Amino acid sequence: NILSTQTELHAPRPSRPIAMLANKLLTRIARTQISHSHLLIRSRTMATTRIGTEDPRMSKIVIHNGIVYISGQTDGTTTDIKNQTANVLKKVDDLLAQANTDKSKLLTSSIWLKDISRDFKDMNDVWNGWVDPNNKPVRATVEANMAREQLLIEVQVTAATE
Repeated sequence: NILSTQTELHAPRPSRPIAMLANKLLTRIARTQISHSHLLIRSRTMATTRIGTEDPRMSKIVIHNGIVYISGQTDGTTTDIKNQTANVLKKVDDLLAQANTDKSKLLTSSIWLKDISRDFKDMNDVWNGWVDPNNKPVRATVEANMAREQLLIEVQVTAATE
């Protein structure tokens, strides 16, 4: 029966002194890696950077542990969803650049639309032309009341710095 047949490979055993030396070397390497990774994790968890803090309510950008969080971006300069979406995504690009990252490193995206049944398709047309097709984030899109009447969309993203 072919399924029950086992093949054993035998390698020559190293001499005892060589095996002991190799084991000690591997143990030292492992300890060094654990020690260094602990230091790296510890130094990263302490680093939080806030950019654009002039608004008393929020920061525009927070960078923590290699993740960039941006505040929700809106645009009230136009009255149609395609232009508002394009303007908002330009703001997202600008904020990501300030944090030394870009849309190719997006992790998540949250999108709020004032009228999802009317604007979802047109917003997606603009989004699909903007998003990096090889590095798409996870995304949620919902309908929501907006803070100001003229706002049709709000976008918030997170991105990696590396």
